[in-house]
Amino acid sequence: MTATLDHVFAALADPTRRAILAMLLEDDMAVTDVAEPFEMSLAAISKHLTILTKAGLISQEKRGRVKWCKLEPNALKDASVWMQAFGQFEPVNLDAFEKFLEQELTDDAQAS
Repeated sequence: MTATLDHVFAALADPTRRAILAMLLEDDMAVTDVAEPFEMSLAAISKHLTILTKAGLISQEKRGRVKWCKLEPNALKDASVWMQAFGQFEPVNLDAFEKFLEQELTDDAQAS
């Protein structure tokens, strides 16, 4: 479980990956659609998606010629359980997580 938690927290540490997760809260997306709002290459986005996939936060599947990304809603369960052990944190609520991600994106955009 420790290795899994390390991957989850490492994946969440990057603002681009958090933004991708926020986008996937809405619906599944093609990789090219995920890449569209970012000013980086498709290869760079693919690396971010690989990290999110290895952490179990998203899954990817090929449909025809298009690779699709899907948020894995139970992926944060182990992290939530781990944080609850400290008695200071509530279970991860995806609605609250979405609001957190939106605030992070707003803060990042204002800082730029």
